[in-house]
Amino acid sequence: MESAVSGTLSRRDFLRLAALASGGAAAPLLRKLASSTQSAATPGKNVLIVVFDALSARHLSLHGYGRETAPNITRLAQGAVVYHNHYAAGNFTTPGTASLLTGVYPWTHRAFQMHAPVALWLERKNLFQAFPNHHRIAYSHNPLVTRIFDQLGDGLDDYVPIEELLLTDDGLIQKLFRVDDDTSSLAWQRTMKAALNEGSAYSLFLSEIYQLRQRGATAGFEAAFPRGLPLIRGDNYFVLEEAVETLAAELSASPQPFLAYLHFIPPHDPYNTHREFVDTFHNDGFSPPEKPADPLFAAGRKFTPQLLSRLRRYYDEFILYADRELGRLVEKLERGGLLANTWVVVTSDHGELFERGIWEHTTPVLYEPVIRVPLLILEPGRTTRRDVRTPTSAVDVLPTLLHATGGAAAEWCEGTALPPYGGSAESERGVYSVEAKMNAPEAPLHKATIALIKGRHKLTRFFGYDALDGSDRIELYDLEADPEELRDLSSIDVARTRRMSDELSEKIADVNAAHR
Repeated sequence: MESAVSGTLSRRDFLRLAALASGGAAAPLLRKLASSTQSAATPGKNVLIVVFDALSARHLSLHGYGRETAPNITRLAQGAVVYHNHYAAGNFTTPGTASLLTGVYPWTHRAFQMHAPVALWLERKNLFQAFPNHHRIAYSHNPLVTRIFDQLGDGLDDYVPIEELLLTDDGLIQKLFRVDDDTSSLAWQRTMKAALNEGSAYSLFLSEIYQLRQRGATAGFEAAFPRGLPLIRGDNYFVLEEAVETLAAELSASPQPFLAYLHFIPPHDPYNTHREFVDTFHNDGFSPPEKPADPLFAAGRKFTPQLLSRLRRYYDEFILYADRELGRLVEKLERGGLLANTWVVVTSDHGELFERGIWEHTTPVLYEPVIRVPLLILEPGRTTRRDVRTPTSAVDVLPTLLHATGGAAAEWCEGTALPPYGGSAESERGVYSVEAKMNAPEAPLHKATIALIKGRHKLTRFFGYDALDGSDRIELYDLEADPEELRDLSSIDVARTRRMSDELSEKIADVNAAHR
C-alpha cells in the first residue's frame, strides 16, 4: 500500500522536496503535510532495520577481516551492541528475509525456494503486525523481498514500491503482475531487452524505444560507476544515494513512532561500486587462506582461485559504497533529531562466498562466509560498545526489538530476546541455518543442508543429495580454534558429533512430523 499526500504534489515530488529541505525551515511544514493524511500514532521509540543484502560478517574488520571494508560500521559499533556470531537463517534472500520478518526458521515459514511464499498463517504474525502502534514503512531494491512485502502488506502503512527508487525499471509489468513478477519480467525481457538476449528481442521496434528510454534515464550517472551502474534484473539501474536521500526524507516526514524496514541490494552482485572505491584494494597484499574445493558442490562449476580473488576484491569495494551510504543515512537521522529516539538495527539476510571453488550463495553449502552476518543494535542514548559472542540468529531480531521497546511478546517466534535486552550471554542454546531450495515447500525435509551452531562448535549435515548416493555428509568445526573451517572434527570428536547430530535429528523429526 502506498501512502498518499494531499494537494497537487506527487509522492515522488514530495519526497524529493523533503530531501532537499531536510533540516531546513521547510521540514516542519512537510511533516505537518504528511501527518495530516495519517492517523496519530502512540508515542514511543522508533525502530529502523537496515538490511544490506549479501553482506558477510567475515568481510568486516569489525569481525577480524584483513581489509577495512566498512569504516562507518566500525565507527557505529563503538556506540552499539555488537553480535559477533550472528547467523542468517538461510543462505539466500527468500528464506533469510522471511525469517527476519517472521521470527521463525525456514522449516516453519516454508519459503525454501526462490519465489516461494511464506506460510499463510504468518500473514498475521510478522514484524509489521507485531508493531500495530507504529507507522510501518518498507522498501527494498530486491524483487524477492518485495514479493514477501506483497504477502505481508496488510501490516504496512507505507509500502514504497520497488520501482520508486530505480532509475530504470520494468514499470507497468511490475505494477500489473506483482504477484507473478518472475514470469512476467522474463516475458518482458524477451520482448524488450535486446541487450540481454544476445542482441535480439521479440519486438525490434519496441526494443529500440526501450533502449532510448534506458539511455536517457541513466545519462549523467555512468561516469560515477566505471564498472557499470548498480542494477538488478539485468538492466534495472539505481544509485544508492537516491534511495538514502528519499528514504531519509520519508522517515523525517513520517508520523512517530515508526517501524521502518529498509532492504538495500548492495553489496549483492554485480559488484558495481562507485568510482571513489574502484581499485581501493588492488595489490594491497591481502591474501586469505587457501581452501580445498568442496568435493561435491563445486564440481562442474568450479571457479579458479584467481577469478574468486578478483570477485572478492570487487565485492569488498562494493561494501565500501554501501557503508558510505549507511554513514550518510545515520548522519541524516542524527542531524534531523531522529537518532536520539530511534532503535537502529544493521544486519543482512545472508552472506557471500569466494572460496572452495564456489562463488556467491547459490549452492547447498553453509560455510561461515555465507551464513554469518553482522548484527549491530544502536540503542537510543547508548554511547558505549558492548560485545556479545554467544551464537545468535536472525529469528532473534523480532523478539529482541519487541522486548526492548516494551511490545507484546510474539509467542509464535522461534527466536528469543537477546542480551543485554533479555536472555543470557552464557546460553548454550543451538541456532540453525537451513538450505532446502530443492525441497518441496509442503513436504517433509528430505533434501537439505542444515547447520547447528552451539557454543564454539558448528555441525553441518547434508542429506538427500544425489551426489551423496543416499548417505549423509556430516562435518564438525571448532569455530574458535578453526574459524576458517579447515579441520573437520567429525571423525575425531566423535562424542560431540553424536550429541549434536542427535539434537539436529530430533529437531528435523519434530519439523517433519507436522508436514507428513
